[in-house]
Amino acid sequence: MVTVRREKDSMGVIKVPADKLWGAQTQRSLEHFRISTEKMPVSLIHALALTKRAAAKVNQDLGLLAAEKASAIIEAADEVLAGKHADEFPLAIWQTGSGTQSNMNMNEVLANRASEILGGVRGMERKVHPNDDVNKSQSSNDVFPTAMHVAALLALREHLIPQLSALTDTLRDKSHAFADIVKIGRTHLQDATPLTLGQEISGWVAMLEHNLRHIEHSLPHVAELALGGTAVGTGLNTHPEYARRVAEELATITAAPFVTAPNKFEALATCDALVQAHGALKGLAASLMKIANDVRWLASGPRCGIGEIAIPENEPGSSIMPGKVNPTQCEAVTMLCCQVMGNDVAINMGGASGNFELNVYRPMVIHNFLQTVRLLADGMASFNQHCASGIEPNRERITQLLNESLMLVTALNTHIGYDKAAEIAKKAHKEGLTLKASAVALGYLSDAEFDAWVRPELMVGSMTPGR
Repeated sequence: MVTVRREKDSMGVIKVPADKLWGAQTQRSLEHFRISTEKMPVSLIHALALTKRAAAKVNQDLGLLAAEKASAIIEAADEVLAGKHADEFPLAIWQTGSGTQSNMNMNEVLANRASEILGGVRGMERKVHPNDDVNKSQSSNDVFPTAMHVAALLALREHLIPQLSALTDTLRDKSHAFADIVKIGRTHLQDATPLTLGQEISGWVAMLEHNLRHIEHSLPHVAELALGGTAVGTGLNTHPEYARRVAEELATITAAPFVTAPNKFEALATCDALVQAHGALKGLAASLMKIANDVRWLASGPRCGIGEIAIPENEPGSSIMPGKVNPTQCEAVTMLCCQVMGNDVAINMGGASGNFELNVYRPMVIHNFLQTVRLLADGMASFNQHCASGIEPNRERITQLLNESLMLVTALNTHIGYDKAAEIAKKAHKEGLTLKASAVALGYLSDAEFDAWVRPELMVGSMTPGR
């Protein structure tokens, strides 16, 4: 039988497991929202702890919170950040849309732990109050969006952007290394005029560079913090300097450029910053999906596909076909990109659905946002390490396909005109001839003229890979 203690909130007394630090409101949420398995992300829990830590420090500095209580709250928050109380945050994503229950979960855990640090006990006789002390100068309505922005910005800066930069660097190196390899281009999945493999990959590099700029452009809005707006954005029950100073404190302890939101009404009523930032992440997913698809098409085969590049053979690909190896890293990337695009739809709907002074889709929004960041960051790291870094050209196959392409005839347009060039290509295709044999048979040019005018290495232009 589980040993319990009694906890009390404004709705009365409730029994809580005696070995847990949480209190009445967390227990009520556990009992009322037994929905699915998704829990509040650890990075969001840590962002809440950072927010409470900063608030305690500023409240002490402003003379609003006794030094011993502030010190105990800060110590308790640091324990959470160190992972010491991970099992004290059991609440589901699917709860109140303001995140109030997770805010109170943090308030109760920190209050009970701070009371123990001060020599007291957890429960109704605790020395630190979850609302009056831990939540001082705060409302769930400004705490939760603040924690969302803290978690989102740190995840983007510390996880996603480094992996995006690393993958971009790898592909840039490949672009430069393959700058001299002339291959056939393809449009509409049909043969087109030549380019170099380096030029082709340089397009991927530019895509990722653009995505990085779009993501970085979204960061200043994410760095704006709602804290200090309290219930509806007016700052009720806060010191005039509180909002600015708590943002500065969060910036100091995270080494991130957090600022107080210039308009707290927008900060509470919308999720626009994360909607827009996630739009940039969706754009990255679209680019990664295109790149992964290109890679697996170019590596298709090994004998009956395009086969212009080789990618690492990481594991057996079939339980029935011996020797089969599949482009599994590409498949993983395309799947996670689909998930990111689905997350974007949910985030857009959540962001658009807030009413009046408060958006109440926040737990779902931050759950999907952080999942997207994790998927993209981990996916790029895996794709980079196990696929992109090992891309190698199949020069023999590239040359074979280049020489067999009918689209080399495009080089003759300026010499004999489009119509005659088209006739050469059609005759060659219909009769199984080379372009040269077709051109000579039609009497449009000599062997020497064909060799002088149809030179793939001169058809790739002067566009060099990279910037």
